[in-house]
Amino acid sequence: MKSAYDIIVRPVITEQSMEQTELKKYAFVVANDANKPEIKKAVEEIFGVKVLSVNTINMNGKKKRTGRYPQGMTASWKKAVVRLTEDSKPIEFFEGMV
Repeated sequence: MKSAYDIIVRPVITEQSMEQTELKKYAFVVANDANKPEIKKAVEEIFGVKVLSVNTINMNGKKKRTGRYPQGMTASWKKAVVRLTEDSKPIEFFEGMV
């Protein structure tokens, strides 16, 4: 059985994701094999909040050139956007970043 910290890898800190924090939506990089109920349970356990919904998307890697001939790929990853309930407290980790 995986722990909550194995499921939630790190938060996504971008301009677009920071605008969504006003709507109580938070983005995280999650394990590729994690499903929505596991992600919901992990976020509730780690941050002590109440989750309303979870949306996931698989972000495919992109082709990148590293010089003239060799071509590589960036890593593929899975993103989860978690929406909290109205009566839930905000996640403190994102507070100073907006």
